[in-house]
Parts: sequence; structure tokens; C-alpha cells
Amino acid sequence: MRSDEVGLNCGITIPVIGLGTYSSENDRDTTEKAIRLALKMGYRHFDTARIYGSEPAVGNALRMAIEDQIIPREDVFLTSKLWSADHHDPVSALKHTLRKLGMEYVDMYLVHWPLKLKPWACDAVPKEEDFEKQLDMETTWEGMQRCLDMELCRCIGVSNFSSKKIENLLDFASVPPAVNQVEMHPMWRQRRLRESCSKNGIHVSAYSPLGGPGNAWGSTAVVQNPLIKSIALKHKATPAQVALKWGLSRGASVIVKSFDPDRLRENMASLDLKLDEEDLIEIGKLEERKIMRGDFLVNDTTSPYKSLEDLWDYEI
Repeated sequence: MRSDEVGLNCGITIPVIGLGTYSSENDRDTTEKAIRLALKMGYRHFDTARIYGSEPAVGNALRMAIEDQIIPREDVFLTSKLWSADHHDPVSALKHTLRKLGMEYVDMYLVHWPLKLKPWACDAVPKEEDFEKQLDMETTWEGMQRCLDMELCRCIGVSNFSSKKIENLLDFASVPPAVNQVEMHPMWRQRRLRESCSKNGIHVSAYSPLGGPGNAWGSTAVVQNPLIKSIALKHKATPAQVALKWGLSRGASVIVKSFDPDRLRENMASLDLKLDEEDLIEIGKLEERKIMRGDFLVNDTTSPYKSLEDLWDYEI
């Protein structure tokens, strides 16, 4: 196994740095150019989802690289996600995703959120009336397992699942999730969740590993934190590299999201940074700050998810 990969419980490996492809602009040419550049820099893990709208661009860029023999398909790790309006039929949803990607399979298929939306819900920020009151996760997971049996994907997993929701899933899952993709960074360290996933052999993959600066829900609190900046200065690195290396040092993979060439290089270079044990201890003392709160889900008392604990069971 290469040093920039980790093994999963499904028997395959996942590159520890992935490129996220969500963009509010969702410009196809920009996305394709970024993926081609990222491939040249050594990125091998690409993360998309139906709701991102980036599946056609991601698929086209990767197919062109494969057809031009820049990279073989087996060296690419491609993740997509089951949207919350598609819980009733994961097989059809994944087949639709594969048509958009122009691929025969994805390497990882994740349940995007532990909630169910009505069939017409297609906005990244759903309206209150779009929510269903109950999610039959057992039926959803049966569909995810069928995707695996049909070889539409190589592994299945979840996203935004708390320890409690993981334990509930494991009560009936014939195939355990290989990955739980959650927001995680030095100011939201997900300690209990990481411990729970580790106990059950589930790999944690971190999105918004820099705190999501530039996103509506994000903040610069991580990269502007004085301690993170001082550690970066000590190692002649950048705050972003320190934050990413912290996540990698906790055994997680990290999903970065920048199409800027300099940032792409900077993020990949975090693999070479070595943090001292003292650095990790000091980061562990930082005040927790849950930057990505999902408050749009709980904006009135009639919501079926009227407390954050009902949705994610937020954990530190």
C-alpha cells in the first residue's frame, strides 16, 4: 500500500487527499480544467454528488484522461453520493449517476445525508416542506447493498452520520459502511465519532477540512487561528497545510476544495509536512467551533428535524 493511501474494510484503498468538486458556480469548463490539472499534480481521488451538478464534468475529464492514457481507470478513486430524494431506489439513482459520469462504476457510493426528502426536492438547501418525517434506513441500505452486488460500485458508505446513527445502521447491515464522510477540522475534531468509527472499522473522510472558507456555511476561523498560524510559521508551512496534516495525522482522508492551481499544489504538499506531538497536543486544546451547522434544517419548530441532535447528533 502506498503511503498516500489507506485501506478500507471492503478490501480496497482510498487516496488520503481527495478533490471535492462542489462549486456554487458549477462551471463545467472550470471543473474539467481543474481535474486535468489535479491529475498532473498527483490527485487520484475525486468527490462528486448528484446535488453538486458536477458529475458530467468530473466524468468527462476523467474519461478523457483515461482515453488519452494519462491514467488507467484503476488508479482513479471516484466517489459519488445518493441524494436524499432518492432513498427509495438507490440502484436507479446510481445508474443515473453512472450515465452522467459516463462510467461503468464508482469506487465509493455514499448515502449523502441521514434524512429523506420528497421526490421533487432538488435544491442543495431544501425547503421545510421538502422533508419527509421518517427515513427507513434499513430499506435504503438494502438498496445500497444491491448496488454493490450489481458491481455498480466497489464500496458503499455514509456521510454526515453520527455515532448513534452508525450504531443503528450496524444493527441490520449485512455489509458495514466502509466510509463515513463528515465535516472535520482542527476546530471540530469529531473525537467521539472517530473513536466509534475506528472501533467498527469505518474510515473517516473529512470534508471542509479547512473550515469551509468561501462557502456560505463556512468560516476562516481555522486558517486564521493564531495557534494554527504559529505552527505553520514554525514549520515554514501554511495554515492550510497544518490543518490538513492534522486531519491526516488523525487517520482520516481529507477532501479539499479549490480549483486554484497554487492552492491545489499547496494542499497536496501537506503530505510532506511533519507535525510534532506538541503541535498535535496544542491543536487538541483548541476550542471546538462547529462551523457548518446546517441551521437551514431547523429554522422553525414544525421541522421534523427541530433539533440538531435529531439530524446529526453532533459530537465533539
